[in-house]
Amino acid sequence: MKEQMKIAVYGAGAMGTVLGGFLSDCGLDAEVDLISRNREHIRAMEEKGARILCAATGDTYTKQVNALLPEEMTEQYDVIFLMTKQKDNARTAGFLKNFLKADGALVSAQNGLPEELLAEIVGKDRVYGAVCAWGANLVGDGTAELTSDPSAMTMEIGSWSGRCGKLKEIREILSAVGEVTGNPAFVTVTENLAGARWSKLAINAAFSGLSVVTGLTFGEIAKGRKSRAFALGILRECFAVASELGVKLEKIQGHDMEKLLGAPGFFGTQKALFLLPIAMRRHKLLVSGMLRDLEKGKRCEIDYIDGAVSRLGDKCSVDTPLCDKVVETVHGIENGLCEISPKNLDFFS
Repeated sequence: MKEQMKIAVYGAGAMGTVLGGFLSDCGLDAEVDLISRNREHIRAMEEKGARILCAATGDTYTKQVNALLPEEMTEQYDVIFLMTKQKDNARTAGFLKNFLKADGALVSAQNGLPEELLAEIVGKDRVYGAVCAWGANLVGDGTAELTSDPSAMTMEIGSWSGRCGKLKEIREILSAVGEVTGNPAFVTVTENLAGARWSKLAINAAFSGLSVVTGLTFGEIAKGRKSRAFALGILRECFAVASELGVKLEKIQGHDMEKLLGAPGFFGTQKALFLLPIAMRRHKLLVSGMLRDLEKGKRCEIDYIDGAVSRLGDKCSVDTPLCDKVVETVHGIENGLCEISPKNLDFFS
């Protein structure tokens, strides 16, 4: 008799609760554990289930889940979806290595460029990436708010090493989420994981970075004249660094960002500025998870988003003044030197 598959969502905060909740109730022949260090959230999910509020549709889903604290983990898993903040990855990967089967897969659904470090610790053939194009907020008491329309949610998956031993299995797991949410395009496979990562990094650097600085939603950033211009500038900095590194950006939801938003000259820029609010309309309610961290008095992972673009820009001699300014301003907020406000955009001029 075939052993039942074991799946973990490690980092069951906002995004992890949404993914874990749907994985737990999508008909998979698998045991799914949601794991977090947030004791109150874990105990609430144990008692009442994981509650998912969908801001775009008004729907509410309650899913019965297995919720654990890290110290309560006892088994090894076939697939672990890693959804923690990236700043603790070395310690986290060292811990999870003991709970991953020899032929298991660690799937990073984090932002930024996390795979290289993870591969050094758990082995490159066991590391996969999942680029998430959706957002969520942690409400607490076992509840997460999904801020993207379920029909617009996507996850693009790929292998870090190029060896795709578990890729089919991961795709089948996530396809089940697509079925239960009525979204057949939920999961796609890419052979260009670096390109998919950089496409998402560009969006995060522009919109998450500016969301932290200003407190605005992605839709508000795309609509405002000044914020939209800076978002486009950050996107173009990301395009330039990726190009210098030899990375070809992957399309996002079927659209070539570089072609749509990277055309030079006055008319190319005006077209791009016109298109940005349209491109963000299905994610207009999103705010950066980093903003939530700052509002709770925590330090955020800006060094792994805009900071990653800045560091790699320095490495390949590409100027990234806007990304640099985002990092500087966010650290200023963390250190009490300025407040989260749209007025911070004046610093960028």
